[in-house]
Amino acid sequence: MHNPADNIQDLQYFGEFGGVNPSISDSSTYTFLSAKTMFDTFEGNAEGCYLYSRHSSPSNLYLDKALAVMEGTQSANVAASGMGAITSTLLQLCGNGDHVVSSRTIYGGTYAFLKNFAPRMGVATTFVDITKLDVVAAAITPETKVLYCETVSNPLLEVADIVGLAAIAKKHNIKLVVDNTFSPLSVAPIQLGADIVIHSLTKYINGSSDTVGGVTCASREFIDALKNVNNGAAMLLGPTMDSLRSASVMKNMRTLHIRMKQHSQNAQFLAERFEKDGLKTVYPGLKSHPSHHLYKEMINPEYGFGGMMTVDVGSLDKANELMELMQQKNLGYLAVSLGFYKTLFSAPGTSTSSEIPLDEQKAMGLTDGLIRFSIGLDNDIQRTYGMMRECMVEVGVLEKDFSNV
Repeated sequence: MHNPADNIQDLQYFGEFGGVNPSISDSSTYTFLSAKTMFDTFEGNAEGCYLYSRHSSPSNLYLDKALAVMEGTQSANVAASGMGAITSTLLQLCGNGDHVVSSRTIYGGTYAFLKNFAPRMGVATTFVDITKLDVVAAAITPETKVLYCETVSNPLLEVADIVGLAAIAKKHNIKLVVDNTFSPLSVAPIQLGADIVIHSLTKYINGSSDTVGGVTCASREFIDALKNVNNGAAMLLGPTMDSLRSASVMKNMRTLHIRMKQHSQNAQFLAERFEKDGLKTVYPGLKSHPSHHLYKEMINPEYGFGGMMTVDVGSLDKANELMELMQQKNLGYLAVSLGFYKTLFSAPGTSTSSEIPLDEQKAMGLTDGLIRFSIGLDNDIQRTYGMMRECMVEVGVLEKDFSNV
C-alpha cells in the first residue's frame, strides 16, 4: 500500500511571484481578454481560465489537487464545510425516488440530512448495522443508488469493511461513498474499492480548529458533474470554500503526517491504560475492539489506529463532571469537533449525535455515560494519563491507585 504522505510531499507549487507558497487569489470574479474565452470558460472548455469563484479559483484548485493526490483519486472539489461536501455529493447521486443504504452510526448532521431533509426531495434512506454485510446487502433495493458509511464511525468507532462493502456496491451497480474524516493517511478507501471519499477538512486535515471546510474526492467525471453550471449540486447549491481558507488548509496539510502519528501514538497509550484500569474503553487499536484485526489490515501502519477513542463512565452526570474537571485541569476542552492539538471531549448523545432519537441511540449502543475523546498532541502522554486518572478518581469513576504509594 502506498504512503499518501509521500505523494503529498512531491507536490510543489510556485507562487505567482516565485513564492514557495502559492499566491492566494483574493478575487470573486476574473477578467478576460476576449468574450470568446469567457464563453468557453463558462462552458468548461478553457483550461486554466477562471470565471467566478463559486465555480473555481486558483487557491481552491491547488487544495483540490493536493487532496486528490492524498486520496488517490483523479480529482477533488473542496467545499465550505464537511456537510457542504456530503450533501452536494449525495444530491448529485440521488434524486426523487432514489434510495440510500447508510450506516446507522454516522455523524449526527449526516444522519439528520438523510433522515429528515433528503425525504423532502424524494430520497429515502435505510439505516443498517454497517458491520454486518448480509444486513447491508439485504437492504439494497432496485432504487438504491448509494451505499454510505464512515471508515470509522462517529461516535461509536465501528469499522467499515470497505473491501466487503465495495464488492456489494459493485454487484448492485451502486456507488460506495466513504467519509474518511477520522482516518486521513491511515486508510485509503479508494484503494480498497470505494468510489467517492469525503472529508470534513475542519478536523484532522486542517488541524487547528480555526477553519470549517470539506472535500469530495472522486473521478474527474464525477467532480466535473458536481461542478457543472447547469445541473451540478456543488455549483448550484453554492457550498464554496473561501480562497483564504483553502490557502490556510493547504499550509496546515503539510504537517498532517506528523500530527496523525502523534495523535495515534497518544491515543493508543491512553486506551491501553484506561482498559487496564477497568474502564469500558473503545479504540480500534485495542485487541478487544471487535474489528481490530480488520482495521489492522486496512491501515497504513505508519499512522496507527487514529486519535479517536471512547470511554463509558456510566452516567451523563459522571461524564459531565469528569469533563468539566479535566477542562479545569487544562487537560483539554469540553468541546465538539476533533483533530485539535489539545484533547477535545464531549458526550455525543447530547451533542454531536443529538439529532439521533434516543431510542435509536440506545439500539446502536450509544449510552448516556459515553465520552468521545479526540486525543491531542501532548508531548508527555504519561503525565497526561496520570492527571486524567487523578480526575477520574476525584469524580468516583476510578479508585485511587495505591501501587505507587
